[in-house]
Amino acid sequence: MDKIETKVVTDSGTIRNVSNEACLRAAKRMADVLTTLSVRNEVLIYGIPRGGIPVAYLLQKFACINLANSPEQADVIVDDVIGTGATRTRYQAEYPSKPFLTLGNYFDPPKSDDEWMVFPWERTEDGHDESATDIVTRLLDYVGEDASREGLKETPKRVLKAWSEWTAGYGQDPADVMKVFADGAESYDEMVTVKNIPFYSMCEHHMAPFFGTATISYLPDKKVIGLSKLSRVLQIFSRRLQVQERITTQVVQALQDGLNPLGVGVLLKARHLCMESRGISQQGSETITTGLRGKFLTDPEVRAEFLAAAK
Repeated sequence: MDKIETKVVTDSGTIRNVSNEACLRAAKRMADVLTTLSVRNEVLIYGIPRGGIPVAYLLQKFACINLANSPEQADVIVDDVIGTGATRTRYQAEYPSKPFLTLGNYFDPPKSDDEWMVFPWERTEDGHDESATDIVTRLLDYVGEDASREGLKETPKRVLKAWSEWTAGYGQDPADVMKVFADGAESYDEMVTVKNIPFYSMCEHHMAPFFGTATISYLPDKKVIGLSKLSRVLQIFSRRLQVQERITTQVVQALQDGLNPLGVGVLLKARHLCMESRGISQQGSETITTGLRGKFLTDPEVRAEFLAAAK
């Protein structure tokens, strides 16, 4: 790695700021591979907008390569990196016979799964990463706003900062916060319940908020957990792109794994803005989900006690 290529380790992974020189070396390796993929003297490549386009221009420096105006015309499809894999999957499904190559795979070392690569064409003059803020700027343009007006100048940065908080759960493991006291129960074998725990999350279908309260309960078996940790476990799972049903089962499973209690019960009540503010626009409705394990599932009296406490 050359001296102007840097890495910054964060809670959610590693930010890798790649240099112009590193991009050139990776493009040279990529071009060497491209020349073996075509029977013609000239390879036609299609750069996926937007990151694949500068990659295509780089490749022209090292081989007899020209740009195709559409993926149908191309011999090869190129991009800068594979993120979630959704773009690659879409293009490979539509053009299964065309190789799909990414510049990130030709760096030394190649891009790792937990790296966010920042390319020279994504940085400002002072080196600031503009790849994510530009996405917000383009969204503002898309909805018809003027992203340069005074009230919106700092909005992209504010949005990213807010989303970092709303999705902080991706960098956290519930097992790390579950402080369990093996000698704290003192033979206590009755239900432990914390109710009206507020939570906020983002619907993975529309990336719109849903929020509400939770009741979390368990029957100890020689071990108890710090009460605040119940809220922390809920917060970790809710601060991700989610559906309410999944949060419910994830909290149940985390408590089951960490405490090994006689039973666990979780009940979530939430309002979903994806339903209230769009589509059916049904304001004030409440969605309730429950997750039951052990005696909460098999013992009718325990189940009834929990559901009564959760009202």
